Amino acid sequence: MVSFQPTLNQFIRARQQEYPEAVGDFSQVMNAIALAGKLISREINLAGIVDATGYTGRMNVQGEEVAKLDEWANELIVDLLGETGCVCVMGSEEVEGPISPPGSASMGRYAVLFDPVDGSSNIDIAAPVGTIFSAQRRVTESGTGHMDDLLQPGRNQAAAGYILYGSSTMFVYTTGNGVHAFTLDPTMGEFHLTTEDLKFPDKSNVYSTNEGNAGTWLEPDQRWVEWLKQNDPATGRPYSARYIGALVADFHRILLKGGIFAYPGNTAKREGKLRLLYECSPLAFVAEQAGGRATNGLRRILDIEPTGLHQRTPYYLGNASEVELVERFHSDG
Repeated sequence: MVSFQPTLNQFIRARQQEYPEAVGDFSQVMNAIALAGKLISREINLAGIVDATGYTGRMNVQGEEVAKLDEWANELIVDLLGETGCVCVMGSEEVEGPISPPGSASMGRYAVLFDPVDGSSNIDIAAPVGTIFSAQRRVTESGTGHMDDLLQPGRNQAAAGYILYGSSTMFVYTTGNGVHAFTLDPTMGEFHLTTEDLKFPDKSNVYSTNEGNAGTWLEPDQRWVEWLKQNDPATGRPYSARYIGALVADFHRILLKGGIFAYPGNTAKREGKLRLLYECSPLAFVAEQAGGRATNGLRRILDIEPTGLHQRTPYYLGNASEVELVERFHSDG
């Protein structure tokens, strides 16, 4: 007889002592995100059949084309979180300003930020994509939440994680007490625990970056990647390159197999491409809880004080030793 591991809901309820002040609110927020993940997973699996591929013809606040699934997933997550009554305000990569839940729901204890479908350009080719989320305790006293509740440094996160839609659908999260991974059983419609207290491997000689942009990178990043490619077996070089083109998928592989993901700034955009609040801080929180690190090259990602909802940053995360190596190249100029 098959023995099932605890479901996500059972696991969270059993660990309520991690957030005793939440009085059940945290569970409701996580359950809403998990339900969104199940529905998005189903939509992705049926993408070609239900006309979920392609683009809407609109541009989002980032100046990027809006995929049909981006728009649908964004509305779904907003609706599901709003219905909990536990969220005071939301921020989405697809929306320019703060999103207020309807009515009295805006009195909730949590502010939630999310990227509804990370790597949405992969949808049309059936490659992995993901959802990234972050929950923060509100810092305003009462009433409708606002920008102050969203613009908090990553070290203040109450929880963060991602949902990976690939060969299986996985829900990975942390509350600051380890990283836990769950796999969706589509026959039961439940996420079941598959790995508790997930950690990076001790070492790996793999790097993940869009090296096609290397000609516009800043000089420290060019020197770093050239060092990785030199032939020196004593230091495990050359490194192997792996790049999927969806941050969640690239990070998940590195979390399980080891290595480093990088999206540097360049001479035209020194701040890089990735969004601090929707992508970088949540995965940095996960990385640190798994024994890794995340930096902008000179500073810990979780210590950056955000100044805008769509602030960008250069980004390096993965094995602590690999991130420290990048920082040495940057500190040397």
